[in-house]
Amino acid sequence: MSQEKVILVTNDDGITAKGISALVEVARQFGRVVVVAPDKAQSAMGHAITLNQPLRLNKVNIWEGIESYACSGTPVDCVKLAIDKIFHRKPDLCLSGINHGSNASINIIYSGTLSAAMEASLQHIPAIGFSSLDHSSDADMSAAQHYAQLVIEQLLTKGVPDFHLLNVNIPALPLADIQGIRVCRQALQAKWVEDFLERQDPMGKNYYWVTGRFLTDDHNTDTDIWALEHGFVSLVPVQHDLTAYDDMHFIRKNWEF
Repeated sequence: MSQEKVILVTNDDGITAKGISALVEVARQFGRVVVVAPDKAQSAMGHAITLNQPLRLNKVNIWEGIESYACSGTPVDCVKLAIDKIFHRKPDLCLSGINHGSNASINIIYSGTLSAAMEASLQHIPAIGFSSLDHSSDADMSAAQHYAQLVIEQLLTKGVPDFHLLNVNIPALPLADIQGIRVCRQALQAKWVEDFLERQDPMGKNYYWVTGRFLTDDHNTDTDIWALEHGFVSLVPVQHDLTAYDDMHFIRKNWEF
């Protein structure tokens, strides 16, 4: 008889977000779930870790039968603390999300959701980051749950290469309108065009709110952006190796040292 899977669930929207509750309900079908998630929103924290202040873990009672902790740190802190102080071992699977908002294309660089999954994969733990394109705090997560279950089943059955993770984004559409899953690449030539709204506080000092819009010049049909715009769930396999191998060849051939 196979041993029950131990599954770590985390996110970057905070432990009280609707998305993590939706993911917990899916994850508990596959094994023993333990939740370690930020005690407040930690979106766009990337792979940040806390070095200049203590970290706190507080046990909370949010989901019946689920061991859960609110962490004062970042999503990556949550994964590190869970492995070292709660599990005292590596869990069999790490699931991060379901994020409220897209983490397609270059957003993976900024995303706390994906960085939590990436930290797990760095430690040889299979990991998936899930995001719904519905930003609403009261988003309908039923379609995202359906596809999360499908992807988790496939990963647990077929596996994923070591040190890799999956970035899964689900369109903000009813389940019946989603066209299926497309395995695709991250859209390139993408960036946030940012604007900083300048205002003044009651003391007359300037402060700024960052706003912006996401643009991409990569309009090919094999990207996550194309898939999502055409009603598909995008599944992008992600690796940690950032080496530009073509540039290695160019530099070796053309540079002089």
